Amino acid sequence: MSQNHLFAAIRSAVPSPGKKLALLADGSSVSYGEVLTLSARLAGLLVARGVRPGDRVAVQVEKSWPCLALYLATVRAGAVYLPLNTAYTLNEVRYFLGDAEPALFVCRPENAVEARVLAAELGVPCVETLDAEGSGSLTDAAAAFPPDFDDVACGPDDLAAILYTSGTTGRAKGAMLSHGNLLSNARALKECWRFTEADVLIHALPLFHTHGLFVAVNIVLLSGASMFFRAKFDPREAIALMDRATCLMGVPTFYTRLLDQPGLTPAATAHMRLFVSGSAPLLEETHRAFRERTSHAILERYGMTETCMNTSNPYEGERIAGTVGFPLPGVTLRITDPGTGAALPHGEIGMVEVKGPNVTKGYWRMPEKTASEFHDGFFVTGDLGMIDARGYLNIVGRGKDLVITGGFNVYPKEIEGEIDAIDGVAESAVIGVPHPDFGEGVTAVIVPAKGAGGLTEQAVLQALEGRLAKFKQPKRVFFVEELPRNTMGKVQKNILRDSYKDIYRRSA
Repeated sequence: MSQNHLFAAIRSAVPSPGKKLALLADGSSVSYGEVLTLSARLAGLLVARGVRPGDRVAVQVEKSWPCLALYLATVRAGAVYLPLNTAYTLNEVRYFLGDAEPALFVCRPENAVEARVLAAELGVPCVETLDAEGSGSLTDAAAAFPPDFDDVACGPDDLAAILYTSGTTGRAKGAMLSHGNLLSNARALKECWRFTEADVLIHALPLFHTHGLFVAVNIVLLSGASMFFRAKFDPREAIALMDRATCLMGVPTFYTRLLDQPGLTPAATAHMRLFVSGSAPLLEETHRAFRERTSHAILERYGMTETCMNTSNPYEGERIAGTVGFPLPGVTLRITDPGTGAALPHGEIGMVEVKGPNVTKGYWRMPEKTASEFHDGFFVTGDLGMIDARGYLNIVGRGKDLVITGGFNVYPKEIEGEIDAIDGVAESAVIGVPHPDFGEGVTAVIVPAKGAGGLTEQAVLQALEGRLAKFKQPKRVFFVEELPRNTMGKVQKNILRDSYKDIYRRSA
């Protein structure tokens, strides 16, 4: 059988075909053997549908265990997995399909008619469906294919996935992730976080995001572990599962919601060995409160779409609130002067730059943008940080205007364009400010047009409904007579962020 760099490692880690991989909400379970068999059938189907090595497979479906098999099938076929946020509107999906030019688009059954019209318009040759139960034209057709598949040979540098990220311009960029990127990072995290076959992860994250798929799932697969596989996070259910689980990976929202539950106690969490948080900043007060309630210190780590994970607080040793720990094995990190690019000593704030086997090959069909994001072989993250005297990395802000809300990247320019098109709006500025549940809350500051009447927060929010994915929509809207500007006329968003930094804290 041909050697497929990522899948060969996953296959070799399977403890036994009968071992339970996914424990489902209805009490049933799915074994490693069942997932691998379906992945083989799906890989056969992909090839039959015209998917060739290097082709993209775009996927916008609800979370289900067959979706896991589809990810593995894409890798086995030598194709490139392209997951899309389920919140994206058809207008947003149009851009991704046009840019990535996938050979196949898998969508929800209820979107099939519109998706086929769009696919025909954009030249996407094939559309299949998959629902939240794992049924649809995709799995129906896969049943006719053999339960084994001759995996396409792929090396470490071959593409395994493309994840779109907003980055620094209004145009979304496709971060290209190789077999080597994904495998090296999952292996490093497996070792750092001590995952074994005995682990049972509470998996309540989405599968279209680095955290839920390339961190959580890949670590479980490479460990031969199991997971409680849930479509969404329910804090009461999570607490009820903790006497049979060992780990939880979540975003800060998970932990603030757990803290709202009276059942969160040291006894309830006694069987757990690890709580991981990422995808958005975890407030120090959340870290402190969780430790007081459970005797567990949340392990915060730092990553991004382009690099998977870069750093982690230690498994053994102090997990310091407000820090994201040390570079992972194989990852080199430095702080540089944003103006000169010169390396800075510990204790000074500058640009965070990283280098390692986890770092993206670049941006899909954007060679100039790719070149501009690297500095002497290091990837320029756009995050401002400082390494303290003990070597812990502290992320103190961003040199870019990117907003990270609930683990999702939001670029203000896109939202500002939609707001500015609303009648009665002269101009707007969108910022991210601290939010207890989402890390940052998308917040709009608007200057009404002269003579405009009746422009209210509710009117603006209603006008944006259906125009943007829900996570991009402002949580609050404020009105001002003018936006603060510097001598060059540029809006000073740092002043706005400072002015509104406590709005969610006050209303929490």
